[in-house]
Amino acid sequence: MTSKHVARADQQIHMIGNAHLDPVWLWRWPEGLGAMRATFRSALDRMKETKGFVFTSSQAAMYEYVEKCDPELFGEIKARVAEGRWVIVGGWWVQADCNIPGNEGFVRQALYGVRYFKEKFGIDIRVGYNVDSFGHSGMLPQILKKSGMDYYVFMRPGPHEKPGLPGRLFHWESPDGSRVLAYQIPMSYNSDWGDGLVEKIEKTKDELSKEQPLLMCFYGVGNHGGGPTRENLKNILAAADASKDVEILLSDPAQYFADIEARGLDFPVVRDDLQHHASGCYAVHSEIKRNNRKAEHGLTSAEKLASCAANLVGFTYPQGDLTQAWKDVLFNHFHDILPGTSIREAYEDAKHMHGRALQSADETANLALQAITAKIDTVGEGSPIVVWNPHGHRQVAPVVLELMWSPEEMTLTNDAGEEILYQPIETSAVIWPGWRRAITFVANVPAMGYAVYWLHPRQPQVKSDRLAVTDNTLANEYLELEIDPRTGYIQRMRDKTSGWDVFSGCAAVPVVIDDPSDTWSHGVFRFDKEIGRFTDAKVEQVEAGPVRGILRATSQYGRSSIIQEFALYAGLPYVDVKTTVDWREQHKVLKLEFPVNVSSPQPTYEIAFGAIQRPADGEEEPGLHWFDVSGDSKENAKQGLAIINDAKYSYDVNGNRMRLTVLRSPVYAHHIPRETEPGEFYHFIDQGIQEFTYRLVPHKGGWQEANPSRLAQELNAPMLLVEESNHEGHLPRAYSGLEIDRPNILISAVKRHENSTGYVVRVYEAHGEQTHCFFRWHQGTIRWEAEFAPFEIKTFLISDKPGNEVIELDLIERPAKIQT
Repeated sequence: MTSKHVARADQQIHMIGNAHLDPVWLWRWPEGLGAMRATFRSALDRMKETKGFVFTSSQAAMYEYVEKCDPELFGEIKARVAEGRWVIVGGWWVQADCNIPGNEGFVRQALYGVRYFKEKFGIDIRVGYNVDSFGHSGMLPQILKKSGMDYYVFMRPGPHEKPGLPGRLFHWESPDGSRVLAYQIPMSYNSDWGDGLVEKIEKTKDELSKEQPLLMCFYGVGNHGGGPTRENLKNILAAADASKDVEILLSDPAQYFADIEARGLDFPVVRDDLQHHASGCYAVHSEIKRNNRKAEHGLTSAEKLASCAANLVGFTYPQGDLTQAWKDVLFNHFHDILPGTSIREAYEDAKHMHGRALQSADETANLALQAITAKIDTVGEGSPIVVWNPHGHRQVAPVVLELMWSPEEMTLTNDAGEEILYQPIETSAVIWPGWRRAITFVANVPAMGYAVYWLHPRQPQVKSDRLAVTDNTLANEYLELEIDPRTGYIQRMRDKTSGWDVFSGCAAVPVVIDDPSDTWSHGVFRFDKEIGRFTDAKVEQVEAGPVRGILRATSQYGRSSIIQEFALYAGLPYVDVKTTVDWREQHKVLKLEFPVNVSSPQPTYEIAFGAIQRPADGEEEPGLHWFDVSGDSKENAKQGLAIINDAKYSYDVNGNRMRLTVLRSPVYAHHIPRETEPGEFYHFIDQGIQEFTYRLVPHKGGWQEANPSRLAQELNAPMLLVEESNHEGHLPRAYSGLEIDRPNILISAVKRHENSTGYVVRVYEAHGEQTHCFFRWHQGTIRWEAEFAPFEIKTFLISDKPGNEVIELDLIERPAKIQT
């Protein structure tokens, strides 16, 4: 058998011994941990038996588990890693879903994974590795490259799901120009227990060519672990001895890429995302997806607040707590957890992990905020209210305040003494009327900072007529909205600034679609077999005040109901719709439909750190917080609509018809070819009550005019409020921690460096435009500038050293290698 380090034949098959380990899928994580330990022990045994055998593995979470519970086994693995026979790839915390994680979700997979492997094994990871993930975001090449990885191994989507890929090997490029050399696994990452591996090797041989003279062939029992078997290795050795023209060698992905690069070949370039396998998984199991969204945003908001509090008042930044919280979120990114395709019991464990992360985020944010507010000078008349804005732009947005307030009268002012419109609303504590008061108002707060408002026990003087509300209409200076009292649908929405009717028909229509597919929706690319719509609506006015008006539409389908509360605020150019679904259907999909009044429609979907245009062909598409359709209006003007939400990840656009996929209701972990039996009892997904909010943003021009990524940040990470006491303090009544002078440069993270050497600031360009930008840190005490390529991510370190030097980092928080 030829050594894996010797290359002699023109054509080679590199045999990659691995064990695909799902820590959770048809089992819960404790069983997965047991399978990990057994698999690792088996791989070590094969090394003793077979000279030259190399084992490939990934997922830092597994190693940390083993390190904690079986240190002897962990020590043996370390020795084999040092020897070069145990090869670690991937560098992520888990093999994650590669569409649903948010910006920082992807970054933290690499940050904590790569740093863990460096700390424990002294190795750098250069091969990205997500062999079973169902689709791959088009921004992954940049994320991988800026994490120190030059290569990527994947398997899905298959040729029937993504036709047109140029071969097994290609350069995969993201919009900023970052490239990795990608390899698509032939057939499968697994092999069975018998002699099927021989046939797999022969099929891999058939794919060898002048353009791809080296290929990888993966073997080893997987999913529940297992790894390479004695029979596998026997068959490989026999095939190698029998092969005349093709060299077959025991190898690993890092060695394979080194050998193929040494050939000096030219590879084609793919500039696209890699979809569509398991199109239904992005809409199934609403709870795991909503909790992921809340946890990701909660943690990034907490980090910003803790960083500002550490900088301003010496607050102790809780690095350990936040790291553990992120690890919980990252574990739940696993490609059979976050997509909703595991057994029902696994989601109890996932809920506990998300709960721990959310608790850590909430506690950190509130302790940090009150550490700041305790040091603000709040001496004066009235009760001070401090409003915190976590984003890198001045935010003008609605907030809600609930507090103890006994006086009959109330006036709200800003710190300059100017009276601010507010509106009394119902409190959560309806059992104690008069004890608790709740108001809403539109706050105006500096970038990543705070402002102080004041409550006074006197009659308000300011009035406004900017908002008009009837039983079924809402209007402000920007928009007019009319709800059909019979159906509860939007009958008309007009942009008053341009005169454009936003919709060409009824909108916000809850559409029910037949869906007999399995949990993944294998082989399904569209959900378009409409079988009904929610009707028999009750429309009622809920609020009509100077700040906002709310209309509630309640409609029915079968045993299910949906409540949509349409809210329009004075002075804001969008409509927020709080939605409550009580779902009792099975094998069906619920979508909300919006026919946009444009021709030549172009859909755009948000992906991590950017956006991507896709065809308006009705295919189900993954996306993050928003999707948009822009086109030509009848007046030959460019118009469009962005729809933003706080919990959903699946959409479709067919022509000018936008549909937001609310949920799917298949059986838990149902996989073809097995069919469900009529009359049998099954647990169906997404039964019962769930809530989410979506935002309708009409705009002129292309989607960039609406700046939907910025509005999505505001919706998903809202401002925080604290009722403070009157006291002296050294902090001013208005503060900005980080200001950015361009609206298309958004903050992804502000945190302490992992080595506690300063503050890490991560930003990205959100509109696909070359941009030069200036930054002001901590009220302008530190300033710097940077040039951004379209959708480029940049990470900076503001050092604790005297002089506060600002340097650029990679995503692992190491000094960046600037590419020219």
